[in-house]
Amino acid sequence: MKLNRYLDHTLLKPEATEQQIDQAVHEALENHFYSVMVNPYWVKHVHAQLAESDVATACVIGFPLGANTTEIKVAESKQAITDGVDELDMVINIGELKGHNYGAVKQDIESVVTVGHAANKVVKVIIETALLTDEEIIKASEIVANAQADFVKTSTGFSTRGASVHDVTLMKGAVQNRIGVKASGGIHTRSEALAMIEAGATRLGISASMAIIGK
Repeated sequence: MKLNRYLDHTLLKPEATEQQIDQAVHEALENHFYSVMVNPYWVKHVHAQLAESDVATACVIGFPLGANTTEIKVAESKQAITDGVDELDMVINIGELKGHNYGAVKQDIESVVTVGHAANKVVKVIIETALLTDEEIIKASEIVANAQADFVKTSTGFSTRGASVHDVTLMKGAVQNRIGVKASGGIHTRSEALAMIEAGATRLGISASMAIIGK
């Protein structure tokens, strides 16, 4: 297994400096990680360094709360696409999910998916499993799949906890092989990463990538 190709090498800390962003890019290039995941501000800078490589440029949308308006998420996605992004990881409207306003949740996702897919970009959808019941995790995953996103993703890494094997198992069961499953947040060791993959994750969002690959 080429574990490095499962990894979205992630640096989303608000205090991340340009030097730290460049270090993450260097690590990704050296180790052929799948992508470098950054905040939207850094997309143009990162894309300029990754454009001719096998490493994708990825960013978060509506992050970390998901409570932006759909129009803002769409505008943020369009700006990221202009700046050279390859993959968009958006956060759902968590409050609307918990309030059972499923139509609003789906429409919010679909709006970003439409923009992303029109530009041939991958769209992943963060459901923030730490804030959901098992039933809500299953329902959210089904909505994401029905909205034609490419991945359902566990966590922002900014809530009360990150991913768990239980979360991934529920999500995989809900979507089967219709879309991918991304586990992110709180994955610090190789054994934890492999457990997520065993449970059904097809991508991992990890800030401790170097430790996980043993460097």
